[in-house]
Amino acid sequence: MAVIVPFESPSNASIDQLIELVAADMDRVNATILSRTGSEVTMIPEVANHLISSGGKRLRPMLTLAMAGLTGYSGDGHIKLAASVEFMHTATLLHDDVVDESELRRGKLSARMLWGNEASVLVGDFLLGQAFRMMVEVGSLRALDILSSAAATIAEGEVMQLAAAKNTATTEDEYLAVIRGKTAELFAAACEVGPVLANRPKAEQTACRSVGMNLGIAFQLVDDVLDYGGKAAKLGKNIGDDFREGKITLPVVLAFRRGNDSERAFWTNALERGEIGDGDLDHAIGLMTKHRALEDTISRAQHYGDMAVDALALFPSSPMKSALEQVVAFCLARSH
Repeated sequence: MAVIVPFESPSNASIDQLIELVAADMDRVNATILSRTGSEVTMIPEVANHLISSGGKRLRPMLTLAMAGLTGYSGDGHIKLAASVEFMHTATLLHDDVVDESELRRGKLSARMLWGNEASVLVGDFLLGQAFRMMVEVGSLRALDILSSAAATIAEGEVMQLAAAKNTATTEDEYLAVIRGKTAELFAAACEVGPVLANRPKAEQTACRSVGMNLGIAFQLVDDVLDYGGKAAKLGKNIGDDFREGKITLPVVLAFRRGNDSERAFWTNALERGEIGDGDLDHAIGLMTKHRALEDTISRAQHYGDMAVDALALFPSSPMKSALEQVVAFCLARSH
């Protein structure tokens, strides 16, 4: 039983315009990524390339390139910073799959299933090391500060999520704090380093960071809904993975808060104790539908998407600005 929640975003929302505008730079980023995953330790490029070549959209590094373009940067430091951002993201995915004991990543067996937990963690560490080497090579102390701070914040978000795992008492504010750190911080940092390299005024740097932060929150909230009401092929995972792993996400928080005693007992048994039987996922989706938890999560995502678009309003009209507005609409419309 999958519930597809309608979005108000335009059905033609697409990242194609952004892909086209950053294509030349993205080719250089991809070449950099390939060269920096090289190692005499053969398992390192094998594990890294398994995930790097698995068909992710590379949205975060594209945002770094886009913001550098939007703010008129003319050097080539943004190439290495974009590659750094992708390495940071890939490292967190490798680590996440170990923590979550995930079997699939983007529709393929996860690295941990093929090479083991130890290799996944260590190759993730290698990629983080390479990311920091590239940041240093770019020579912007401020950009290094932004991305290294993001790495620490992401780790804090992961630990916060671990503390909130299987805890049905988690509040909406607590959950939003987790996704700000775990997901949105890297979006924010990816967007902020472009105008920093371009030496733009503080207001523009802050605006770009705001675009990334709000887009990242919206992106994660939509992901939360897709786990209960999307198409597995689009996610590269099975519907209900979050439910089976006992993850507390916003639809769960809302359904739990709004439920009666017996409904809350169901959530506690399923998520805290792992007592999940046949039909329990359908029952969970039914409770979310009853209490408008999926619809309201989408409404929250729309709110953050609107804030991202508002942050772009500081900049004059341009093809890049239009492309970035389309990206926000695309992230909100992903369940279609």
